[in-house]
Amino acid sequence: MALYTDTVMDHFMHPRNVGEIPDADGVGEVGNAKCGDIMKMYLKIKDNVIEDAKFETFGCGSAIASSSMATELIKGKTIDEALAVTNKQVVEALGGLPAYKLHCSVLAEESIKSAVKNYYDRNNIPYDKSKFPDCDDCEACRMV
Repeated sequence: MALYTDTVMDHFMHPRNVGEIPDADGVGEVGNAKCGDIMKMYLKIKDNVIEDAKFETFGCGSAIASSSMATELIKGKTIDEALAVTNKQVVEALGGLPAYKLHCSVLAEESIKSAVKNYYDRNNIPYDKSKFPDCDDCEACRMV
């Protein structure tokens, strides 16, 4: 049995939406101190819809695949739909990840939330703070 699914390998070898959006409406960056992975997510938002999403990830193949899949899952979605994307959905869309690589999918979820929060903050849009991790207590946010 292969360690990684064909979908994980495809998103690692041919990641979608890699790069930066220079005039992004929201940018989020999260990391994991234990493995050294860092994800940066860029969002272009118009009329509450994510028109474009790109990422830059420094990390393992699972981190790159998770970032790639996360951008695919949120493009064309409303902000609320994007915020509802969970790490479990990222893993399911990838066809699974080894247990010791599940933290990569958590980073993908956190990077989406971080970019949306940045969008809200930049535009003085009120939001429910409970939908976002408390960065003072969140290991991933403290490490970036």
